Amino acid sequence: MLMGQRLNQIRLVCVVCTLLTGVSLADVGRTARGVASDFGFPQVAEINQHLRQGWKDSEISPSPAATDGEFCRRAFLDLVGRIPSENELSAYLNDKKPGKQKRLLQRLIYDSNYRIEFARHWSTIWTNVLIGRSGGTERNSLVNRAGMQKYLRDCFARNKPYDRMVYELVSATGTNAPGSPEFNGAVNFLCGKLEEEAAQATAKTSQIFLGLQVQCTQCHNHPFNEWKQNQYWQMNSFFRQTRTLRRFEQGTRDVRFVELTNQDFGGEDRPIDPETARIYYELRNGKLEAALPVFVDGTPIDVSGYLEDVNRRDELAKLILQSEYMPKAIVNRMWAHFLGYGFTKPIDDMGPHNRPVHPELLEYLAGELQKNSFDLRQLILWIALSEPYSLSSRTSRRNAMDDPQLGEPPQFSHFYVRQMTAEQLYESLLLASAAAKTQGDYEEQQKTRDKWLEQFTIAFGTDEGDETTTFDGTITQTLMMFNGELIKQAISGKPGSFLHETMHDSRSRYSGKIQRLFFASLARRATQSELKMSQQLLASYSGDENKALQDIWWALLNSNQFILNH
Repeated sequence: MLMGQRLNQIRLVCVVCTLLTGVSLADVGRTARGVASDFGFPQVAEINQHLRQGWKDSEISPSPAATDGEFCRRAFLDLVGRIPSENELSAYLNDKKPGKQKRLLQRLIYDSNYRIEFARHWSTIWTNVLIGRSGGTERNSLVNRAGMQKYLRDCFARNKPYDRMVYELVSATGTNAPGSPEFNGAVNFLCGKLEEEAAQATAKTSQIFLGLQVQCTQCHNHPFNEWKQNQYWQMNSFFRQTRTLRRFEQGTRDVRFVELTNQDFGGEDRPIDPETARIYYELRNGKLEAALPVFVDGTPIDVSGYLEDVNRRDELAKLILQSEYMPKAIVNRMWAHFLGYGFTKPIDDMGPHNRPVHPELLEYLAGELQKNSFDLRQLILWIALSEPYSLSSRTSRRNAMDDPQLGEPPQFSHFYVRQMTAEQLYESLLLASAAAKTQGDYEEQQKTRDKWLEQFTIAFGTDEGDETTTFDGTITQTLMMFNGELIKQAISGKPGSFLHETMHDSRSRYSGKIQRLFFASLARRATQSELKMSQQLLASYSGDENKALQDIWWALLNSNQFILNH
């Protein structure tokens, strides 16, 4: 399709898509909503008030409201991990009653029809946060990815309070693989982080649940902030009773599952002294210094290494829950998920050296989350109903300077365009093309998904499992999107696929079919110029509608407007 004489047609299709260079002004269901409503939530009103004051102080004006099509699309992407279907989008656009944003968000969060998708989407997000994109994919890994995902799916399906989830992840014991005796999927968070004197356990627990980067102080005091070397090793002391025990397949060296357990710790004195169980670290001058378990806020615990005296990791979990850092860390992370940037940059570096934007709002939301029993669904609803989330991604001269990519602190005066995650893109391609209907049974579909995501991770990921926010157009990425198996299936026109259904829609003329492709992929109608270019493409194919539709569908699925959350 991409070779020889077809290249001229592909170039023409790319011209059809004003898409490949930006976001078109062809709006679906624009509504002049004016000043955003608080929808009856004082938390939403507080968010709106803080942001409006910030815009006033900075002498900037917010962008207008997003179109209904844009809002519906971003809500589906952020809450359930895919774009809306034709029917879902049409139902939202045809809803003329006030408060439809609230009804849509509540459906996606609470309705039983979306429970599985909601839980799967958020378990995917948190699996990547807790163990990275590649965690548990290596042979004989100490981490079981399926076990981590199962635990998290159960958490989000049951709306487990966040503080309870944190406690379980930090204090968990048991085995890591589904079906193994004493299975507890929560142990997968720490199973692969206890090597090298639990360095990763110390760093990641602090980063993820407290928003503190203590790993830089492992070898010396931090040169730019208040964190000291002793604080790292004091936190590290909490993990010294924890062990991972490999259980092998009978007669082989293949790991069947891993058990995370607690054991008495004798300390690093010689002879050992479990009564104090000290560890030692080296200062930059070569001297050794002792460390005992002390939380980052200075709270010490019993120094004994005997489990019957104190379970250090259990005490750490309790201290995290009591900490002022934990609610702010999760609010910051969730805000960044929906608004593109957190109150701090990076979101997991919230020490006193890194003052957040809108600090009062961050404090307020953290307090409200605590008052509402750490209910993440409530937090999601407050943020997604807020005015900044509902704004257009288009800027004007009055807010063009609000650009965090230029180093400016985010003011959230418009919606920040960002790259879909690999999982969002995969699920959206399946939805928009109905390619899943041509892939066989569930097990086969899952294998196809895992294989595709593995390729995507290689193309977009980092060693630490971070997600990219821009499509930088490497050769690997381009080939994967332009000519990968999933795209081939999507444009194949096989019976059961969306393209086949559109091609054979006897009720629609060619222009109507073009509109359907745009609506299904971009949540908007085609402009007159795009329709004109589509007619020119049809003429270049001597009236072969199917060939023209196939090329346009390929271009739409590879366009910026499809790939970006805007």
